[in-house]
Amino acid sequence: MTIAKTQDGELSEQAAIDRLLKGMFDAAIAIAQPAVRIPKFLPKVPAGRVIVIGAGKASAAMARAFENNWPGKLEGLVVTRYGYGISCERIEIVEAAHPVPDQNGLLAAARMMQLVNGLTPDDLVVCVISGGGSALLPLPIEGMTLTDKQRINQALLDSGASISEMNCVRRHLSAIKGGRLAAACHPARVLNLLISDVPADGLHDIASGPTVADPTTCNDALAIVDRYRIVLPPHARAMLVDGTAESPKAGDPRLARVETHLIATPQMALEAAAAFAAQHHVAAHILSDAIEGEARDVGKVMAAIARQVARGDKPFSAPCVILSGGETTVTVRGNGKGGRNVEFLLSMGIALNGEARVHVLAGDTDGVDGREEIAGALLRPDTLARAREFNRSPMTSLENNDAHSFFQALGDSVITGPTMTNVNDFRAIFIDAPGNTQQTNKGISHAPSA
Repeated sequence: MTIAKTQDGELSEQAAIDRLLKGMFDAAIAIAQPAVRIPKFLPKVPAGRVIVIGAGKASAAMARAFENNWPGKLEGLVVTRYGYGISCERIEIVEAAHPVPDQNGLLAAARMMQLVNGLTPDDLVVCVISGGGSALLPLPIEGMTLTDKQRINQALLDSGASISEMNCVRRHLSAIKGGRLAAACHPARVLNLLISDVPADGLHDIASGPTVADPTTCNDALAIVDRYRIVLPPHARAMLVDGTAESPKAGDPRLARVETHLIATPQMALEAAAAFAAQHHVAAHILSDAIEGEARDVGKVMAAIARQVARGDKPFSAPCVILSGGETTVTVRGNGKGGRNVEFLLSMGIALNGEARVHVLAGDTDGVDGREEIAGALLRPDTLARAREFNRSPMTSLENNDAHSFFQALGDSVITGPTMTNVNDFRAIFIDAPGNTQQTNKGISHAPSA
């Protein structure tokens, strides 16, 4: 077995494991970069205009990649999160707020609808869409204001609703989501280039599906609103009740010329991480790219699996890494900094209670976990012991939804900055070989860092 060398000598076992976990996270992000994926899906040059529109945390990078590889004329408008803008020469990039929408997003959404108005069958609309687009295109239905959208969006985020449930409500309270943007492009051809950040890659859930048919109904949205006790403006609720807020469905003739490609997915990212692990002689097992549920509950389940591997060598043999993705939820009860990935980690750490040989990284591939400019964090066997030295109570932090502060105090946050992509949550659980501790140099082989 070899351990990577540094100028100061051999890496510690912990440093080597951290490098493995971070390397897998980096590999997952790298495979989903727009500059890598967009050139594989360029369409033929049409007879008419080419208009690029889109929204999401990766949309500006997607627009730049398309522009850099497009041989003809084009124009367009794309909206992305503050701090995620990348300048283009022919496509206007607007920055707006996420996850709670703002006026910039509202104005950009209205302008986008105007831009695609009056197109012809010879024209081509290229839609570059990624996760985050729901908040970035806040164009409400009649009877609702931006303030209403902000309040409802925050209530959904705090409710514990799944991403599919939240997006169902968003689609039916929107004048642009749920296929309405594609319908506005008719009769032009529409080419969707999508980066998926949702479980099972549901097209209608990526940015709430502005350019694809919506399989859900007003009744579905109403049931979700009632389940989580979300208060709607009376007129908006009435539109759900009588069906006037219904979205375009499959078979709608306005969507007949829509073509969709998933250019990057969570599964693709997990496979890239598994390949990185294999290069470093560690067996990797992908559980699922679509795990949902309360973050703290998922943390307990993953702790049980990791403990079974560490103590019983089942269902996998150590050393190994267990990979998963998806999008958990957090029901906000406290006033902490939140973050579903760090809440998952803290819950898992409490359940593991210092279990030797189990090391975990969890993070959001867009670089932002919750409302913090932090991707996620690392969990180690000594995390709880070190927390006690800092007078940090894991349980108190968990109950206050304040896992970000917990891991920041330990220096264990994972900070990437804007990654310019978004293929959902990433979780890597490394279980070291039997008999190894953090102080040994056994059980893992690492190449030198670049």
